[in-house]
Amino acid sequence: MQLGVNVPNFGPGTDPGVLREWARVVAGLGFDLLMVSDHVAITPDVAQRYPEPFYDPFTTLSWLAGISGELRLGTTVLVLPYRHPLLVARMATSLQRLSGGRFVLGVGVGWARQEFDALGVPFGARGRLTDEYLGAVREAWRAEEGSAPEVWVGGHSAAAVRRAVRFGDAWHPLRLPVTRMRSVLADNALPGFAPRIALRLTDAPVEEDGRPAGVGDLEQIVGDLGELRGLGARTVVLDPYDGDPAQTRRPQVAWRALTGVAERWRTAS
Repeated sequence: MQLGVNVPNFGPGTDPGVLREWARVVAGLGFDLLMVSDHVAITPDVAQRYPEPFYDPFTTLSWLAGISGELRLGTTVLVLPYRHPLLVARMATSLQRLSGGRFVLGVGVGWARQEFDALGVPFGARGRLTDEYLGAVREAWRAEEGSAPEVWVGGHSAAAVRRAVRFGDAWHPLRLPVTRMRSVLADNALPGFAPRIALRLTDAPVEEDGRPAGVGDLEQIVGDLGELRGLGARTVVLDPYDGDPAQTRRPQVAWRALTGVAERWRTAS
């Protein structure tokens, strides 16, 4: 099982130097994948958690592709209804080729109503549009030469799970308890499993009832990784950002947590 990291590509502490250092740390600790998130119009509902500067994911990953060694690169998640599907297909295949086949296209329907309004995209139609756009992206790739990127479909609603089965190479749930993921996997024949979990390292164990995967002391987090591997996860992405933009000024805190998890996981494996 591979491990990845969701790196903040936004916030007051993020600049090209910090992004470069994130790539160096992620690769140096032996992680396999670096992923970034997506917003286009930083409306008030977005800015509360993901403020400017917010670096475009395709631009950021294209830049990092040249300085990240063998790291795989991806989006967790690209809000698919924000862009024309043929544009997404072209940008994804360009990045796939420029990176030597290292790109993963994680997609989702989005949640920020004000951002949808600013972009002129109907919020209530975002699920239908995501299905239509995924079909168009897949169709565009069939007409091109070369290997297409993997598609990871985010979300955990019934519609998201159906979307993953129909269009995805993997189901990519975000920040769920292991018990919830186990239940969905038991009830559905999914094409693959690549969850993104939190990384909240605590000094003492966290009460188990309803605990999201990745939240707790080191033994709990490594235990979660082991359970997810047992459930068939090909990749697990750790997300150290907890919604406080001030965190982006102190990436060393996340780096220490990632160091602890990487070292303990190697020992446990």
